[in-house]
Amino acid sequence: MAALALAGCGKKGAGQKLYGPNCGICHHGGYGLPGEVPPLVGRLDLIAKTPEGRAYLARVMLNGLDGPIKANGGRYNFSMPSFRRLNDEQLSLILNWLISRGTTNPAPVITPNVFAAARKEEIGSNRVHDLREGLAAQGKIP
Repeated sequence: MAALALAGCGKKGAGQKLYGPNCGICHHGGYGLPGEVPPLVGRLDLIAKTPEGRAYLARVMLNGLDGPIKANGGRYNFSMPSFRRLNDEQLSLILNWLISRGTTNPAPVITPNVFAAARKEEIGSNRVHDLREGLAAQGKIP
């Protein structure tokens, strides 16, 4: 829990409160919608285990993601918008709340500086998709 507090996640309920109106509209409680919107809970903690996984998640939040993907064996074809309008701490709070709901113990933490670094280069959502495909090919995305 100390690591989460350092990441700005010690603000009780802040990540969940930010998640609802920004992400929950499509991803619901984090479990997605079969065939339409991929689940986040139980996956983001696995992706966030590596530095490249954390950088990828930051890029998804900042640049969006388009195109067909596979997640937990299911196929999805959706378009996620950019959340660049949120600041780095807000993005960190949202993702760390989702990550903490996975099974990885201790849960990986994405600090605001990961978003700050990714924010320096705006890339298209199609390029984010390419990053995802590369990590999936390496077995780093469930």
